Amino acid sequence: MTLEGKPTCHVVRPGSTYDGRQGFSYFEGIARESVGATGICMHLLTIPPGGRAKAHMHERHETAIYMLSGEAHTWYGERLENHVIVRAGEMFYIPAGVPHLPANLSDQPASAVIARTDPHEQESVVLLPHLEALVPA
Repeated sequence: MTLEGKPTCHVVRPGSTYDGRQGFSYFEGIARESVGATGICMHLLTIPPGGRAKAHMHERHETAIYMLSGEAHTWYGERLENHVIVRAGEMFYIPAGVPHLPANLSDQPASAVIARTDPHEQESVVLLPHLEALVPA
């Protein structure tokens, strides 16, 4: 928003990071806090080799992921019973309320653009520690 309260365009040059409740560090991006977004957020994430998130879900918002490089394994479902590998150049959709746990099982970093339908990226993150042991370390 501008000082006059009218929406305007913004360029965001990711530089600083923030630690998400999910256990990863995200590059600052598009969000209510950075540009005044009202219905979307978008961030960059690089999962280090061997990196693993905490089991969680986004209670009220959808997530779309585009893998830039590397690959990410994601377990999802009520008991994390489903598994998918998302590779560079592929997209992955996670509906609101679906438990999931992403990890990078390779020896190379995995980078992705992540967009969500909640402008406050961390607002509806719900940690699910009771599911942690269902995915092997």
